[in-house]
Amino acid sequence: MSWDETSESVCQIARGLSVVGDRWTLLIMREISMGSRRFEDIQAQTGMSSNLLTIRLKRLEEDEVIERRQYSAHANRFEYYATQKGRELDGVLLAIRAWGMRWGGFPPGTEPAVALVYKKTGEAIDALWQPPGGKKPFSFVDTQSSISKAFAKEREARANAFKVSRGKGVDKPVKKTSGAAVKVPAKRQPAETETLARKAARKKATPKVGLSLTHLPAKKKVTAIKRTSKAA
Repeated sequence: MSWDETSESVCQIARGLSVVGDRWTLLIMREISMGSRRFEDIQAQTGMSSNLLTIRLKRLEEDEVIERRQYSAHANRFEYYATQKGRELDGVLLAIRAWGMRWGGFPPGTEPAVALVYKKTGEAIDALWQPPGGKKPFSFVDTQSSISKAFAKEREARANAFKVSRGKGVDKPVKKTSGAAVKVPAKRQPAETETLARKAARKKATPKVGLSLTHLPAKKKVTAIKRTSKAA
């Protein structure tokens, strides 16, 4: 069955999968829910190629799951936000998270990548938590979240690897002196120091030539010329 045929099916599951039926789409929605709004940020954390991400974002926009908002008129840049239709996928992501916590191969007691607390009741959202009954669909907006150190480190590594692949510099760690963070100085001597070093090198390379008084040229004798004044 093709994607076009799936989108015309009377089956609600098939119809839903025609929009979000691949891992890339749900990873995009995960990133948007975590606050990654820009193309490069989403690409860095999902590992998608530029072409694939462009196609998926365009399709999601056409299906009104996300919307673009321009943030730079000069560079024609956009950020991506979930629509109401897209935010209702939060429940799907929550169900996948719970399933992954139970069947993802994690050791018992493993800290979740993102810890969630339901604001209304203060309950921790674990693998068995269920959204309370009501007409309002579940949304991550109704939760407080905190990212684990392991997941933060993983995301930082992905971001740095992405910068390296794009030829961008990665921030170097700083050295701490007396409790204050100090930037690591570049390995380059000041211009004045370089000049002094060069002079010293030239002085050392040039052999000293000793001068003796015996080798000095003799002074020329000046013969005095007597001038005779003419008689008036």
